[in-house]
Amino acid sequence: MKNKSLWIILGIVAVVIIWAISGYNGLVKSDEEANKAWANVESAYQRRSDLIPNLVNTVKGYAEHEQQTLQDVVEARSKATSIRIDASTATPDEMEAWMAAQEEVGSALGRLIAISESYPQLRANENFLDLQTQLEGTENRIKTERDHYNEAVKEFNVKIRRFPTNILASMFGFERREMFEAKEGAEIAPEVKF
Repeated sequence: MKNKSLWIILGIVAVVIIWAISGYNGLVKSDEEANKAWANVESAYQRRSDLIPNLVNTVKGYAEHEQQTLQDVVEARSKATSIRIDASTATPDEMEAWMAAQEEVGSALGRLIAISESYPQLRANENFLDLQTQLEGTENRIKTERDHYNEAVKEFNVKIRRFPTNILASMFGFERREMFEAKEGAEIAPEVKF
């Protein structure tokens, strides 16, 4: 009888250990998926940042008196590349500051692209057209990578909140991650005036 009870207790302990190992490994896998997704987001933004000097130099040759716009692009790029955050521990304020810096780059690039409308020779320049196409593609990649990141974070956040995995998550310090969110007012279409 004692042997049977001992075997039952050992069996229960073995099941709990196997569950704990499996649950922990699942949390680690989910955490690493979110880290990979964040790295892809940063990579997409870095690609955009790497294209900016070429675009600025191409425009500079045609738009000599547009120095302020060119300077705004360079400054926005510099600011955006100087902000580094760890997505696994980023606070909402840190994430918001990082996103604001990236949006500033996008806005400055938009103004730079708008300048091209005043310069027909620039619009016809192969380098400019190629860079503009690459930037458009990069903006699409950024959107895609942000979506992938949000999906990975959602899965991770659900996993660490779901019972009984939430017990392991709290024991091993897995904490909720922040997602990309639309800026306040993003649901309102911008007003375009000519």
